[in-house]
Amino acid sequence: MCGIAGILGADQPPEQAVREMIERLQHRGPDGIRVESGPGWAVAHARLSIIDLEGGWQPLHAAGSTIIGNGEIYNYIELIEEFGLKDQLKTGSDFEPLLHLYAREGEKAFSRLRGMYAFCLIGGDGRTWLVRDPFGIKPLYVRQERDELRFASETRSLSGRRVRPEAINEVLELNYSIHDIQEHVRRIEPGEVAQVFDGRATLRPGYGHAKAELSSVPRERRILPWLSPTGEYVGEVAHALVQLDAVLEDSVRVHQRSDVPYGLFLSGGIDSSTIATLMSRLNERPVTAFTCGFDAPGARDERAAAERVAKALNLDWRETAFGEEDFWHILPEVAWCLDDPTTDYATLPTWKLAEAAKGTLTVVLSGEGGDELFAGYGRYRRALRPRWLGGRPAAPQPALVGVLKPNSALLQWSYREKAAAQPWMSPLQRAQAADIATWLPNDLLLKLDRTLMAHGLEGRTPFLDREVAAFAFHLPDRMKVRGRYGKWLLRKWLERHCPAAEPWAKKKGFTVPVAAWIAPRAADLARTLPSHEGLNQVCDPDAVRAVFEGDEAVSARWPLLFYAVWFNIHVLGMDRAQALRAVLGTV
Repeated sequence: MCGIAGILGADQPPEQAVREMIERLQHRGPDGIRVESGPGWAVAHARLSIIDLEGGWQPLHAAGSTIIGNGEIYNYIELIEEFGLKDQLKTGSDFEPLLHLYAREGEKAFSRLRGMYAFCLIGGDGRTWLVRDPFGIKPLYVRQERDELRFASETRSLSGRRVRPEAINEVLELNYSIHDIQEHVRRIEPGEVAQVFDGRATLRPGYGHAKAELSSVPRERRILPWLSPTGEYVGEVAHALVQLDAVLEDSVRVHQRSDVPYGLFLSGGIDSSTIATLMSRLNERPVTAFTCGFDAPGARDERAAAERVAKALNLDWRETAFGEEDFWHILPEVAWCLDDPTTDYATLPTWKLAEAAKGTLTVVLSGEGGDELFAGYGRYRRALRPRWLGGRPAAPQPALVGVLKPNSALLQWSYREKAAAQPWMSPLQRAQAADIATWLPNDLLLKLDRTLMAHGLEGRTPFLDREVAAFAFHLPDRMKVRGRYGKWLLRKWLERHCPAAEPWAKKKGFTVPVAAWIAPRAADLARTLPSHEGLNQVCDPDAVRAVFEGDEAVSARWPLLFYAVWFNIHVLGMDRAQALRAVLGTV
């Protein structure tokens, strides 16, 4: 896990400009910075040391090529063995084997990677590549400037201070943006491969694009050819549970590859309890786990469920509390670290967990992706019901109705949904694929990356592994959804391996009591936010005032407040404390 930046295409790219770019990303790589240049390129790397602490410094040079990368290639050991690379390697870095593979087979080497990564590879064959992993776990942004292309791990190294109004509409409507947030800066999309010629990028889906990953195995996995009286294939569930156990254990094993301390974030829910169960199985010593709970009346607190799982698995369990004082302290910190914004309030406890884990852990495993791959969301089940039973499409529900000026956020989402779908997919799979293409990279994974990297931690997601995805996405629908239960097969597995997680208990849902913490300052916000420069671009001022003066739209208060603080920092250039004071009217 690191930060990368560079300039490609100019005859002699200035190292000083690249150094300034990487210094803005120093929080991503607290162990040190290195800058190098060559004909037509200058690149920089801010390192968080995870594997080969002494020899893994980048840029790496081997087999005539150069690479700088952010993230981890988990199957580097298997690639070394499969292609007989051991005697050619000069370091223990997980990125060096890729350079040797590229020398043998060019861009085909990218299809062999299993991991989370964003990298720039300057090939000995004269070709230069920018590549992002299939699910978009690691970020990568580019900006075209005349005859040169600049790239970086975060927009703060590339952008000016101009945002795209249509993207802000999406942030407030969907919690995340589909369009690129900053003018003239674009995301390299999940799985995209960009070849750079003379400072200009040609973009296309790569071998590892998520759509290709989800298409890599047959849709159905029929185990035996005869049916039980219930219509279920005899032996199908038992066989699927064995397969699930094997694929999940293998993923967690490779996600634990690290030369520094690792642990996990534990909510006590299905996904994190699954990861905890497998980590407990694979480690002789108790695994360190962190849980965040909320100190607010009526808040849904996960600590009791997490503690129950931790005791059953003999985890080294540590809890941290989140209260109203934390809310006002962390809000501007989160707004600062989310240079590409999401209004998902789960960023707040994730930031607090990272703060608590810093100094104890360097690598953190987390459960992102479990709901998308195993069909955990209630909206999936609603999408499968007929209309007369309350069924409705799995599209995001409109937010801030009457507050935003006319926009097309949901229309843009529907375009992405159609692009993600393939003819062979069931309605459930189409809903899953839409979330994998939109919600997952632009909200959940962005949140995890930015809040952990703000503390110099690496976040890893064992569910978002190519082997797990190939297995889970193509399970028959009946293995994912039955009755009122999503993630049916995963619950069956957890019932067997960690019953303390209570996998069949009614899901309480994850909420952060932001409305209760905002309420005491609502009158102040009703005075300042209707005239806020950033909100005025996309919102009706009278409607904003009504949100904070009335009691009918309290859920709209958090996204409006967050975006105002974000705008003050990233567009107006205020520091974090000043940005919050301006919103509260205490400047």
